[in-house]
Amino acid sequence: MMKTKLLYHENSFTFECSAKVVAVEGDEVALDATVFYPGGGGQMADHGTISWDNYQIQANVIAMNKRDDIVWHTLSCTPPPIGTEVVGTIDWDFRYKMMRTHTALHILCGTIWSEFGVQVTGGQMYPDRARMDFAMENLNKERIAYIEQKINEAVQADYPIKVYKLPREKAFEIPDLIRTKINLLPPEIEEIRIVEIVGLDLQADGGTHVNHTKEVGRIRITKTENKGKINKRLEIMLTE
Repeated sequence: MMKTKLLYHENSFTFECSAKVVAVEGDEVALDATVFYPGGGGQMADHGTISWDNYQIQANVIAMNKRDDIVWHTLSCTPPPIGTEVVGTIDWDFRYKMMRTHTALHILCGTIWSEFGVQVTGGQMYPDRARMDFAMENLNKERIAYIEQKINEAVQADYPIKVYKLPREKAFEIPDLIRTKINLLPPEIEEIRIVEIVGLDLQADGGTHVNHTKEVGRIRITKTENKGKINKRLEIMLTE
């Protein structure tokens, strides 16, 4: 089976596309191209609709699953047969919120790395907030306030964000490319997708992002948790 063309990797701002059904399994369909991000790396999967027969039939995409190089879309009704031309449309408001949130987490990660040199131990995005865990021992009120100040300075600096791919060997020549304590990139991945906040952060990443940090809006640190002696959690929320 052919690979799914990942249009969300080519342009995160694409919200609709035409595609062809290439496989059907139960209530799941695989398309030759998709704008739907299937989830991963802490980012939630897109939702939206898939339509066919000149928009006369429309199904909600209720779940996503990426298996190997194929993105599967779980539909709310009986899927169309193989060969059907369809139109996929994502919930743009939700996607854009995820893009802004994901970039906010990279700002947080890049700031904490440059200021304190500590690695990420986990992270997750939700519809209304996000959290990131760090291998950090000291997280007092003064440090929290300082981090919030620095991440919002980065937002206002309006750093441009570049997305590109590098051969695996060349990518791993970049110091500190992997910010997690465990390298989660499978060895079979030959090209590494890089997300760079120019002047602040550069790391391997497969998610969707905005084009400039100012698009993120103000970031608030709303909660902190002690997850262990050297594991601290920060929860953030976008307020604009």
